[in-house]
Amino acid sequence: MNGFKDLFPDKLPLIGMIHLLPLPGSPRYGGDPREVERRAIEDARALAGAGFDGLIVENFGDAPFMPGQVGPETCAVMTSLVLSVVTATRLPIGVNVLRNDALTALAIANATGARFIRVNVHTGATATDQGVIEGRAHETLRERRRLGADVAILADILVKHGCPLGTDDPALAARDTVHRGLADAIVITGHSTGAGADPALIDAARSAVPGTPVLIGSGLSENNIITLAPHADGAIVGTSVKLGGITTEPVDPDCAERLARAWREETSC
Repeated sequence: MNGFKDLFPDKLPLIGMIHLLPLPGSPRYGGDPREVERRAIEDARALAGAGFDGLIVENFGDAPFMPGQVGPETCAVMTSLVLSVVTATRLPIGVNVLRNDALTALAIANATGARFIRVNVHTGATATDQGVIEGRAHETLRERRRLGADVAILADILVKHGCPLGTDDPALAARDTVHRGLADAIVITGHSTGAGADPALIDAARSAVPGTPVLIGSGLSENNIITLAPHADGAIVGTSVKLGGITTEPVDPDCAERLARAWREETSC
């Protein structure tokens, strides 16, 4: 199986978030699946056109999120939507099934040709607004092996909207997640969606797991890119490239293009 670095061999990747509108079965679903697909494809094409290197499709609109496995209706519609995004662009596509359904994300990726998944709690345990969420790396890795899936695992540590119940040491968390959880890359976020990651946490994680990519997971913007970019091996961006900086709004193509250009300038040396 190829690792995450093999997807982006010659660059530090800038990965854009496709925040899906509420899906069927979720409390705020609008009733028109075609509108959900239209927005997803529109955002995907805007980010690809702006120069982003990859995308993650996420059921962000489905709050309050399921703490464990999502329902079959979510799996079914996300599979269709991810396939639409895979078809609409030539970029590597990832899947994140909130709040922490790695097995469904892996199944969707394997079925659609998506190349990686993001797992918010891969190892350890975290207190969240969904209750206590426990990492299930043992299940995820065995299922990947069983499927023979060429799908990389991006794992958050000290994840946003949560408080770790074990260690809050980023170095120890990173080592456990990589060496014991076998994650292919680490993600470092701020305290909430859109909040900037702490450069000190990124540095600590990178020092602890040399050779494993450590990505900024939230809060990268035109205002802090000079400060944050030198610390990371890549970045995941959502809120700052939306219209008005509002997470639920569509992608602003001009803002996305400016950020992608600035990222390349800061990381191409």
